[in-house]
Amino acid sequence: MNVANLQLEGLMMAVASINNLLVHKGLLSVDDIDIALRKSEANFTGDERTYEDVPLANRDAICFPIRLLRIANNSQGESDILPFSELAKMVGQTKEPYNDQR
Repeated sequence: MNVANLQLEGLMMAVASINNLLVHKGLLSVDDIDIALRKSEANFTGDERTYEDVPLANRDAICFPIRLLRIANNSQGESDILPFSELAKMVGQTKEPYNDQR
């Protein structure tokens, strides 16, 4: 596996842990974080010039970290976060086709 992929995996899990801590400290709600992450994805997918010129696999690659963080946020427990492998699998299982794939 590429070292950069491992670094990104670590970064995503660190952000998921920070999000979890923010929720449990009462600074943000699960919904606040979910809205922010949805807006982030919408900013990319709503930019038709960029979005339409990006191959499908690259769209998934760009959206993957956002989707993983949303799933981690929405499935968090008291203090535990699901392992990266489980979160990644859930991203694949919940991915919907893009409008131009229907």
